[in-house]
Amino acid sequence: MQHTIIEIESLDAEGRGIGHLQNEDGTRGKVIFVEGALPGERVGFQSFRIKKNWEAARMTSLERESALRVKPACEYFGICGGCAMQHLEPSAQVAVKQRVLEDNLWHIGRLKAERMLRPTYGPYWGYRYRARLSVNDVPKKGGIIIGFHEKSARYVTDMKTCKVLPPHLSKMLEPLRGLIESLSIRGQVPQIEFAMGEGRDASVTALVLRIMAPLSIADETKLRVFADEYGVQWWLQTKGPDTVALFYPTDKQLHYTLPEFGIRMPFKPTDFTQVNHQINRVLVSQALRLLDVQPAERIADLFCGLGNFTLPIATRAREVVGIEGSDVLTRRAQENACINDLSGRVFFSTRNLFEMTTDGWIALDKFDKILIDPPRDGALALCQALAGLDESHQGYKPQRIVYVSCSPSTLARDAGVLVHEAGYVLKQAGVINMFPHTAHVESLAVFELKGRES
Repeated sequence: MQHTIIEIESLDAEGRGIGHLQNEDGTRGKVIFVEGALPGERVGFQSFRIKKNWEAARMTSLERESALRVKPACEYFGICGGCAMQHLEPSAQVAVKQRVLEDNLWHIGRLKAERMLRPTYGPYWGYRYRARLSVNDVPKKGGIIIGFHEKSARYVTDMKTCKVLPPHLSKMLEPLRGLIESLSIRGQVPQIEFAMGEGRDASVTALVLRIMAPLSIADETKLRVFADEYGVQWWLQTKGPDTVALFYPTDKQLHYTLPEFGIRMPFKPTDFTQVNHQINRVLVSQALRLLDVQPAERIADLFCGLGNFTLPIATRAREVVGIEGSDVLTRRAQENACINDLSGRVFFSTRNLFEMTTDGWIALDKFDKILIDPPRDGALALCQALAGLDESHQGYKPQRIVYVSCSPSTLARDAGVLVHEAGYVLKQAGVINMFPHTAHVESLAVFELKGRES
């Protein structure tokens, strides 16, 4: 195919350079998304996917280089689908993510925050305390391969190290390959999931082995020997996440801490927890500061999970209600409240927040403030329920909302409902660099009820 030169104007939400072809009359034409290209660069590209209004392409030449381009630290960058921005200077990555947030708020929600918060930074390398690695047996490549999926998602990256994993886990990739190679069911182990916690004396590293067939006695012995040698804990998963069971050793417990609030949070390795413990601590502290929790207030934590925000809020508020869509999660969150001696001030309820209605919201009674931390789908039904409250429902609209988001597009959509339909003002918004070197944008926004802004 013909190689074409293009000017790169910006980056998209996946870390690809954005440029435009020129029409014959000189106007801007079709948009081109170029993998590996940075804003301000002039590059040659070759398209591999062509649609009516856009094309996806790979960079074939670098005619003019950005001053922000750096040499990727990982030898697998460009092949592995885990990172998308290692070629961009780290602080510039955060600036790009903030631009993505601002663009989404304007183009989708038709609004701007009155104030943009200073971005929250953390460690750039070795930060990932939870991940799922794929396993594949490929004789042509020498046998067992362990790694993240390649960008195409068809193959597994043949990784021997990984810069975003903690160093001890990166060094463990090669021994893990050898271990899986030696198992009698080597062809029936599709993935290894890991999670790191914080033990009383040292961190705990749990490995979850997904197995499609039973282990032999010899296999079980090999897992125990590996655990003793590398100081890890094995869990086995035979089907879905609910089948995960502790195998060896049994005297360690995964948990993470929020020292500012004196909170200790037990969890299982397949539970949803933030991958970056250090940034999570900062995020929780910042969210509570923005929520401005007062001792007499009743507060709701929506999509509460295991209580990551609920329990810290309970150390400062009169009453907190954590709401989640699973009985299992709300039960375990209540157990975490008991462990932290907070059961008298925090209560958990199971509700499908994706189907929330105005009447359903009224049934929960009045809240002074709420914190929302939804998955990527966002919280549209909840925001619409708030928008449905009329003058006869005085007091049912919380004065302040802090919205923690892992998707700038759904945040922008929901923000549009809160501002244009529910009577709120977008006071502040900002990004948290939870996943350095990736295109993932974690952000938060603060809304105040119109007429009650402080």
